[in-house]
Amino acid sequence: EIVSGASTITQQLARNVMLTPEERLEQSFSRKIKEAVLAVEINRRYSKTQILEIYLNQIYYGNLAYGIEAAAQTYFGKSASELNLAEASLLAGLPQSPAIHDPYVNPTGALARQADVLSLMVEADYITPAEAEAAKFKNLDSLRELSSAFAAPHFVTYVRQELEKVVPPVYIYQAGLRIQTTLNPRLQAIAEEEVRTQVDALSQLNVSNGALVALDVRNGQILAMVGSKDFREAVSGQINMATSPRQPGSTIKPLTYLATFEQLGWTPSRLLMDVPVEYSDGAGNVYRPTNYDNKFRGPVSVRIALANSLNIPAVKALEAVGVDALKKIAARMGITTLTRNDYGLALTLGSGEVPLLEMTGAYQAMANQGILVPPTAILQITDSFGRVIEPIRAQPRQVIREELAYLITHILADNEARSLSVGPNSYLRLSRPAAAKTGTTNDFRDNWTVGYTPDIVAGVWVGNADRTPMNEVSGLTGAGPIWHNFMERAHEGLAVRDFTRPPTIIELEVCTDSGTIPSPYCPERRKDIFFQEQPPLGPEHDIHQMIKIDRNTGLLANEYCQDNVEERYYRVYPPDGRAWAIERGIEQPPTEYCPSTHIVAGISRPLDGSTVRGVTTLEGSAVAANFSHYQVEVGIGTAPEAFMVIQPPVYQSVEEGVLGTFDTTQIDNGPYTLRLKVFDQTGGAISSEVRVLVDNPVSTPTPSPTTADIPTVNPTDTPTLEPTATELPTLTPTPLPELPTETPTPEVSTPEPPLEPTETPTDLAPTTEPTTEPGSLEATVMPPIP
Repeated sequence: EIVSGASTITQQLARNVMLTPEERLEQSFSRKIKEAVLAVEINRRYSKTQILEIYLNQIYYGNLAYGIEAAAQTYFGKSASELNLAEASLLAGLPQSPAIHDPYVNPTGALARQADVLSLMVEADYITPAEAEAAKFKNLDSLRELSSAFAAPHFVTYVRQELEKVVPPVYIYQAGLRIQTTLNPRLQAIAEEEVRTQVDALSQLNVSNGALVALDVRNGQILAMVGSKDFREAVSGQINMATSPRQPGSTIKPLTYLATFEQLGWTPSRLLMDVPVEYSDGAGNVYRPTNYDNKFRGPVSVRIALANSLNIPAVKALEAVGVDALKKIAARMGITTLTRNDYGLALTLGSGEVPLLEMTGAYQAMANQGILVPPTAILQITDSFGRVIEPIRAQPRQVIREELAYLITHILADNEARSLSVGPNSYLRLSRPAAAKTGTTNDFRDNWTVGYTPDIVAGVWVGNADRTPMNEVSGLTGAGPIWHNFMERAHEGLAVRDFTRPPTIIELEVCTDSGTIPSPYCPERRKDIFFQEQPPLGPEHDIHQMIKIDRNTGLLANEYCQDNVEERYYRVYPPDGRAWAIERGIEQPPTEYCPSTHIVAGISRPLDGSTVRGVTTLEGSAVAANFSHYQVEVGIGTAPEAFMVIQPPVYQSVEEGVLGTFDTTQIDNGPYTLRLKVFDQTGGAISSEVRVLVDNPVSTPTPSPTTADIPTVNPTDTPTLEPTATELPTLTPTPLPELPTETPTPEVSTPEPPLEPTETPTDLAPTTEPTTEPGSLEATVMPPIP
């Protein structure tokens, strides 16, 4: 690498004037000695003024101007002796880096450099602070119109700027370097023609300028660079709009959605609400984003939102992922200008400024499976000895996952999706697979189109260098035709290729309007693509849902009000879409739950799964915040279909106390379920169940039948087995047969159903044990013996 060190003006003069080009490039101690000896001799023979005069007459000022006289003529059209303080201080700042401080290409940098020169002159007491302030240029309108004497002038200037980062300016312009660049002459000619033709066609709409950058997708090489419509136009023609930061409009939206894919796991099918929204900055200012056409489309997928460049979903996406996430992913993808700390949500709409070259480079990464190859213009540098000077090259790097890059590409190439806003035959559609995005800024000051195929990525800007607005020229109608025509012509002779689909991209069925895995109630389905590690949301997020509603209150049922519930079908939109749905007559479920809270129902005795017999005491808790009553029920089996009340309503809460009793002597042995239900005053209720096994000992009846007592259940005197809300037809009490008062005769009547005898006495008819009919809760007694 060649470096210049900290040489004095005399040393620079000795090197540049008295050494051969070969000696200037030589890196040796002997050359340094020779240079020092010559500097001493120059100082001995010439005065400081003469040395400065010689120096100023041979150094390079940029734009092919060698020496101060040539620079004065080139930039101001006058002799050096006629320069005023403002003009002289501007030129004095150029030799340090003529290409970087070029006032035509980088007016802001040139003005800053002039301010530095004036400040140094004040410090040296050559001028006063007032004179310095008066000499500062407010703008550079006074610069002479610069004519181009070479092809691709903005590209050549850009190459010089890149060279000055590697090689000292003195060697660039005097050492006979040979530079091999990446420029494709055919594509450069096409680009210049298309920019000029379209800008001229839009001149009646106050359009005066345009720019285009084309890169090779595989290696980031700059194939074409047009910095303005006409390089010969004063000021605006020389400003390279390909490298000048401007607001990119919606061309930055793909980076926002990439951040949500990466950070939040979003997918192309995710649902967003395109409805009115407003944001307050806390200082009394309200931000209300609107769409380009001032329409609202309600529920849309990320695919539809991005393909049709909807603003409100993009703002919501940035709100979800955060402004810093967008800045970070933009920086990873080669954008260097989004460095301020005061960006708001409008950043996703293009409120930050980005050079066309850098935005086109970011799209190159999306086209190249997430691998960024920073734009480069120089292939090789060779000095006059044939030695190769390697330029600084940024290495390719994976900046986003290839799957996420493919998802964004798939959306930007979806002609059907974007047809909702631009129609099926817009300028974004090529005769081969292509992904593209337009951008238009507020007041139509800038419009963009950036897009790519697997081979070439191109970015186009249209507007005015002085930032005056155009007359309603959008990215589609302004930059779009330039992009379309250039891309079609640039691909002539190239094989048609589609974008490579990673093997980890899968296709899944989703509910059409919600974009989730379909719930059982989804009426229509479609397919979309996903990164296999980021599938769509599950069916519980589908807008088509059955919702449990508490009939008592009409509110959502919670765990404390499950006793009187019905399920109703709703299309449930996100909170930010609720008002939109209601305005269109789409009923939404209530947002509040039934007021029942803190209801406690628990049976602590008998234990679940225990065995009981006789009269069993029931213990537990029946408590509620707004207590009404409780009751105890019993059902046959471990999963009864119905229950009967055995403990009528009790209007006193119980906390770890006696709830009642359960008389098991009146029912068959076997499994049963006890249920405690606790109610509050709003109708809310919960229940608690325990399963028990009734296992009473079997007794042998006396030969003479006696009148069977009617079974009772404590604590009430005469409880009845009343069915609860679920009707239990098999639990209707069976009438008891009449019992005779006289001694039965030997004749025995046959009972229905017949009873199996358990004992046969010598002189008596067989007797039967009292049994309970299986499947019922009534008591069965022995029929009369005649």
